[in-house]
Amino acid sequence: MKILIVDDERPARDKLRRLLSQQSDVSHIAEARDGNEALQTIRAYPPDLVFLDVQMPELDGISLATQLPEPAPLIVFVTAYDQYALQAFDANAIDYLMKPYDEARFLRALQKARERLQKPVVTADHLLCNEKGRIQVVKLSDILWVEAADNYVLLHTVNGQHMLRQTLSGILEKLGSGFVRCHRRYLVQLCSIQQFIPTQKGDAQLLMKDAARLPCSRQYRSAVLSYLKIED
Repeated sequence: MKILIVDDERPARDKLRRLLSQQSDVSHIAEARDGNEALQTIRAYPPDLVFLDVQMPELDGISLATQLPEPAPLIVFVTAYDQYALQAFDANAIDYLMKPYDEARFLRALQKARERLQKPVVTADHLLCNEKGRIQVVKLSDILWVEAADNYVLLHTVNGQHMLRQTLSGILEKLGSGFVRCHRRYLVQLCSIQQFIPTQKGDAQLLMKDAARLPCSRQYRSAVLSYLKIED
């Protein structure tokens, strides 16, 4: 499972991270400090499950839940206030953790998420591109970055470029946890980023292994930094 923790209090995030890190089926844990940062992260790198605080500055948890892009992740609200429970379940939350909660209560909430997420697992380590009547096998590990091109995407790989009829959001779902969106037109393989270069107005550039310089817009900056484990 890919998990996003959203809470403006560091101790609350640390507690959830500690509990989640003990679970063998949790493959990735990201954090956001407020609703706006969480929304950027979810759009750039969709999680399976969000542990979401209710009371946060600017964009609160209930409001965030109503703005999630489809397909929306599962939500477990985590709060010290019981008066939001009805609103939380109206927002399709699967559970409502009251602070302070113990490990047993946390595990019950996590098990609900596991049961909702259970489905046949399809594993693939490649994509198939139809190029001039031939089927080209492209290994996911060879893809450095991906560029949107109208109704197609252009795969930039260690062996050259390949065109695939697919949207950028659609290809991100197929590529899996090693890739993240950095711009409305680009997504990148995390291990292919060589440098993160801040620029003006909160934007940045990513220097890739093939020497390409890609824009990283403010909308996706927090998500990229989170998955690179760099403090913003």
